[in-house]
Amino acid sequence: MVTVEDIISEMQRNPKGVRFADLCRVCEKYFGQPRQKGTSHRIYRTPWQGDPRVNIQNDKGKAKAYQVRQVLKAIERWKYENHSA
Repeated sequence: MVTVEDIISEMQRNPKGVRFADLCRVCEKYFGQPRQKGTSHRIYRTPWQGDPRVNIQNDKGKAKAYQVRQVLKAIERWKYENHSA
């Protein structure tokens, strides 16, 4: 089974080729369950206000590349804030 770390590595190499379901797995690991799920977007809570936001949408089974990059930035910030204290 592919790990979340493997998915993140693939996201960094090729943000255009990420499956939406894989991006959801990554977001749920770092940010928990989405606060909004019923519409075309999934919005995840972050411990900060403003950017980077975690708002993703399904585009025919794939994640949008700019949203993948936003998630990567959010993960970087999350790691920095949780490990620098």
